Amino acid sequence: MSSLKMKSIRKTYPSGSSAVYALKDVDLEVRPGEMVALTGPSGSGKSTLLNVCGLVDTPDSGRREIAGQPVDGFSAAQLTELRRRHIGFVFQSFNLVPVMTAYENVEYALLLLGVPLKERRSKVWEVLDRVGLAEQGLRLPDALSGGQRQRVAIARALVKSPALVIADEPTGNLDSATASQVVQLLGELTRERGAAALVATHDERMTHSCDRVVRLVDGEIQ
Repeated sequence: MSSLKMKSIRKTYPSGSSAVYALKDVDLEVRPGEMVALTGPSGSGKSTLLNVCGLVDTPDSGRREIAGQPVDGFSAAQLTELRRRHIGFVFQSFNLVPVMTAYENVEYALLLLGVPLKERRSKVWEVLDRVGLAEQGLRLPDALSGGQRQRVAIARALVKSPALVIADEPTGNLDSATASQVVQLLGELTRERGAAALVATHDERMTHSCDRVVRLVDGEIQ
Protein backbone atom coordinates (compact mmCIF):
# COMPACT_ATOMS: atom_id res chain seq x y z
CA MET A 1 0.00 0.00 0.00
CA SER A 2 1.26 3.46 -0.87
CA SER A 3 1.33 6.27 1.68
CA LEU A 4 0.72 8.74 -1.15
CA LYS A 5 -0.55 8.15 -4.66
CA MET A 6 -1.30 10.88 -7.18
CA LYS A 7 -2.54 10.17 -10.70
CA SER A 8 -2.99 12.66 -13.57
CA ILE A 9 -3.11 15.66 -11.22
CA ARG A 10 -3.88 18.99 -12.89
CA LYS A 11 -4.12 22.38 -11.24
CA THR A 12 -4.63 25.74 -12.93
CA TYR A 13 -4.85 29.30 -11.72
CA PRO A 14 -6.66 32.11 -13.55
CA SER A 15 -4.48 34.71 -15.25
CA GLY A 16 -6.53 37.42 -16.89
CA SER A 17 -8.76 35.82 -19.51
CA SER A 18 -6.76 32.58 -19.57
CA ALA A 19 -5.51 29.94 -17.14
CA VAL A 20 -1.96 29.08 -16.14
CA TYR A 21 -1.08 25.46 -15.44
CA ALA A 22 0.59 24.96 -12.07
CA LEU A 23 0.52 21.15 -12.40
CA LYS A 24 0.14 19.15 -15.61
CA ASP A 25 -0.85 15.49 -15.40
CA VAL A 26 1.42 14.77 -12.44
CA ASP A 27 1.81 11.13 -11.36
CA LEU A 28 3.52 10.51 -8.03
CA GLU A 29 3.71 7.60 -5.61
CA VAL A 30 5.57 7.43 -2.29
CA ARG A 31 5.69 4.24 -0.26
CA PRO A 32 6.04 3.69 3.51
CA GLY A 33 9.63 4.12 4.70
CA GLU A 34 10.60 6.03 1.55
CA MET A 35 11.97 9.60 1.55
CA VAL A 36 11.55 11.40 -1.77
CA ALA A 37 13.12 14.76 -2.61
CA LEU A 38 11.05 17.15 -4.70
CA THR A 39 13.26 19.58 -6.59
CA GLY A 40 12.89 22.16 -9.32
CA PRO A 41 13.35 25.88 -9.99
CA SER A 42 11.25 28.56 -8.32
CA GLY A 43 7.83 28.72 -9.92
CA SER A 44 7.94 25.10 -11.04
CA GLY A 45 4.88 24.12 -9.00
CA LYS A 46 6.53 22.51 -5.96
CA SER A 47 4.46 24.42 -3.40
CA THR A 48 1.26 23.69 -5.30
CA LEU A 49 2.12 19.98 -5.43
CA LEU A 50 2.89 19.91 -1.69
CA ASN A 51 -0.46 21.57 -0.96
CA VAL A 52 -2.32 19.10 -3.15
CA CYS A 53 -0.51 16.14 -1.59
CA GLY A 54 -1.12 17.53 1.90
CA LEU A 55 -4.87 17.95 1.24
CA VAL A 56 -4.54 21.70 1.74
CA ASP A 57 -5.51 22.40 -1.88
CA THR A 58 -7.79 20.54 -4.32
CA PRO A 59 -6.69 19.71 -7.86
CA ASP A 60 -8.88 20.53 -10.88
CA SER A 61 -8.70 16.90 -11.96
CA GLY A 62 -6.89 13.66 -11.18
CA ARG A 63 -7.00 11.09 -8.38
CA ARG A 64 -5.48 11.16 -4.90
CA GLU A 65 -4.99 8.44 -2.30
CA ILE A 66 -3.60 8.83 1.22
CA ALA A 67 -2.68 5.64 3.10
CA GLY A 68 -4.52 3.65 0.46
CA GLN A 69 -7.71 5.67 0.84
CA PRO A 70 -9.14 7.57 -2.16
CA VAL A 71 -9.99 11.13 -1.11
CA ASP A 72 -11.70 12.46 -4.22
CA GLY A 73 -15.11 13.85 -3.37
CA PHE A 74 -14.34 14.25 0.33
CA SER A 75 -15.84 17.26 2.09
CA ALA A 76 -13.61 19.93 3.63
CA ALA A 77 -14.32 18.48 7.09
CA GLN A 78 -13.39 14.97 5.95
CA LEU A 79 -10.16 16.22 4.39
CA THR A 80 -9.27 18.09 7.59
CA GLU A 81 -9.79 14.95 9.67
CA LEU A 82 -7.74 12.83 7.27
CA ARG A 83 -4.96 15.42 7.29
CA ARG A 84 -4.89 15.53 11.09
CA ARG A 85 -4.65 11.76 11.39
CA HIS A 86 -2.42 10.77 8.52
CA ILE A 87 -0.23 13.72 7.48
CA GLY A 88 2.53 15.53 9.38
CA PHE A 89 4.07 18.80 8.22
CA VAL A 90 7.56 20.27 8.67
CA PHE A 91 8.19 23.84 7.51
CA GLN A 92 11.27 25.95 6.81
CA SER A 93 10.15 28.51 9.40
CA PHE A 94 9.32 25.80 12.00
CA ASN A 95 5.75 27.13 12.59
CA LEU A 96 5.85 26.49 16.32
CA VAL A 97 3.39 28.29 18.62
CA PRO A 98 5.64 30.79 20.47
CA VAL A 99 3.66 30.80 23.74
CA MET A 100 3.68 26.99 24.00
CA THR A 101 6.58 24.90 25.28
CA ALA A 102 8.29 22.33 23.09
CA TYR A 103 6.23 19.65 24.87
CA GLU A 104 2.97 21.53 24.28
CA ASN A 105 3.76 22.12 20.61
CA VAL A 106 4.24 18.40 20.08
CA GLU A 107 1.28 17.48 22.28
CA TYR A 108 -1.07 19.70 20.29
CA ALA A 109 -1.07 17.27 17.36
CA LEU A 110 -2.44 14.58 19.70
CA LEU A 111 -4.91 16.93 21.40
CA LEU A 112 -6.55 17.54 18.02
CA LEU A 113 -7.08 13.78 17.72
CA GLY A 114 -8.58 13.41 21.19
CA VAL A 115 -5.79 11.18 22.50
CA PRO A 116 -6.16 10.64 26.29
CA LEU A 117 -3.79 12.51 28.63
CA LYS A 118 -1.77 9.50 29.83
CA GLU A 119 -1.16 8.32 26.28
CA ARG A 120 -0.27 11.84 25.15
CA ARG A 121 2.35 12.19 27.88
CA SER A 122 3.94 8.88 26.96
CA LYS A 123 4.03 9.57 23.23
CA VAL A 124 5.28 13.16 23.55
CA TRP A 125 8.13 12.44 25.95
CA GLU A 126 9.14 9.40 23.91
CA VAL A 127 9.43 11.35 20.66
CA LEU A 128 11.13 14.34 22.34
CA ASP A 129 13.69 11.95 23.76
CA ARG A 130 14.13 10.41 20.31
CA VAL A 131 14.96 13.80 18.79
CA GLY A 132 17.31 14.56 21.69
CA LEU A 133 15.18 17.23 23.36
CA ALA A 134 13.75 15.58 26.48
CA GLU A 135 15.68 18.03 28.68
CA GLN A 136 14.36 21.02 26.68
CA GLY A 137 10.73 19.92 26.66
CA LEU A 138 9.54 22.67 29.00
CA ARG A 139 11.30 25.49 27.16
CA LEU A 140 9.57 27.95 24.85
CA PRO A 141 10.67 28.06 21.18
CA ASP A 142 12.52 31.37 21.65
CA ALA A 143 14.80 29.64 24.16
CA LEU A 144 15.80 27.02 21.57
CA SER A 145 18.26 27.16 18.70
CA GLY A 146 17.08 26.90 15.10
CA GLY A 147 18.13 23.28 14.92
CA GLN A 148 16.32 22.46 18.15
CA ARG A 149 13.16 24.17 16.92
CA GLN A 150 13.26 22.13 13.74
CA ARG A 151 13.66 18.96 15.79
CA VAL A 152 10.57 19.95 17.78
CA ALA A 153 8.76 20.42 14.47
CA ILE A 154 9.86 16.94 13.33
CA ALA A 155 8.68 15.49 16.65
CA ARG A 156 5.31 17.23 16.24
CA ALA A 157 4.94 15.85 12.70
CA LEU A 158 5.75 12.29 13.72
CA VAL A 159 4.21 11.95 17.20
CA LYS A 160 0.91 10.75 15.73
CA SER A 161 2.69 8.16 13.51
CA PRO A 162 1.33 9.57 10.24
CA ALA A 163 1.33 7.77 6.92
CA LEU A 164 2.95 10.76 5.22
CA VAL A 165 5.28 13.59 6.23
CA ILE A 166 5.44 16.65 3.99
CA ALA A 167 8.49 18.84 4.52
CA ASP A 168 8.94 22.20 2.78
CA GLU A 169 12.60 23.28 2.70
CA PRO A 170 13.21 21.85 6.22
CA THR A 171 16.92 22.82 6.18
CA GLY A 172 16.46 26.26 4.63
CA ASN A 173 17.05 28.23 7.84
CA LEU A 174 19.82 26.03 9.27
CA ASP A 175 23.60 26.11 9.11
CA SER A 176 25.43 23.29 7.38
CA ALA A 177 26.22 21.12 10.41
CA THR A 178 22.74 21.47 11.90
CA ALA A 179 21.09 20.82 8.53
CA SER A 180 22.96 17.54 8.17
CA GLN A 181 21.75 16.42 11.61
CA VAL A 182 18.16 17.34 10.79
CA VAL A 183 18.30 15.51 7.45
CA GLN A 184 19.58 12.36 9.14
CA LEU A 185 17.01 12.57 11.93
CA LEU A 186 14.07 13.09 9.57
CA GLY A 187 15.12 10.09 7.50
CA GLU A 188 15.63 7.85 10.53
CA LEU A 189 12.34 8.74 12.18
CA THR A 190 10.17 8.41 9.08
CA ARG A 191 11.64 4.98 8.36
CA GLU A 192 11.35 3.84 11.99
CA ARG A 193 7.68 4.78 12.10
CA GLY A 194 6.81 3.43 8.65
CA ALA A 195 5.96 6.85 7.28
CA ALA A 196 6.70 8.18 3.83
CA ALA A 197 8.31 11.59 3.41
CA LEU A 198 7.99 14.05 0.53
CA VAL A 199 10.59 16.78 0.91
CA ALA A 200 10.71 19.92 -1.23
CA THR A 201 14.29 21.17 -1.20
CA HIS A 202 17.09 22.99 -2.99
CA ASP A 203 19.62 21.53 -0.53
CA GLU A 204 21.95 18.93 -2.07
CA ARG A 205 22.59 17.45 1.39
CA MET A 206 18.89 16.68 1.53
CA THR A 207 18.65 15.17 -1.94
CA HIS A 208 21.72 12.98 -1.35
CA SER A 209 20.04 11.50 1.74
CA CYS A 210 16.75 10.72 0.00
CA ASP A 211 15.87 7.42 -1.65
CA ARG A 212 15.08 9.14 -4.93
CA VAL A 213 14.68 12.58 -6.45
CA VAL A 214 11.66 13.86 -8.37
CA ARG A 215 12.24 17.00 -10.45
CA LEU A 216 9.36 19.30 -11.29
CA VAL A 217 9.71 21.82 -14.13
CA ASP A 218 6.84 24.05 -15.35
CA GLY A 219 4.33 21.86 -13.53
CA GLU A 220 5.54 18.60 -15.04
CA ILE A 221 7.67 15.82 -13.60
CA GLN A 222 10.81 15.39 -15.68
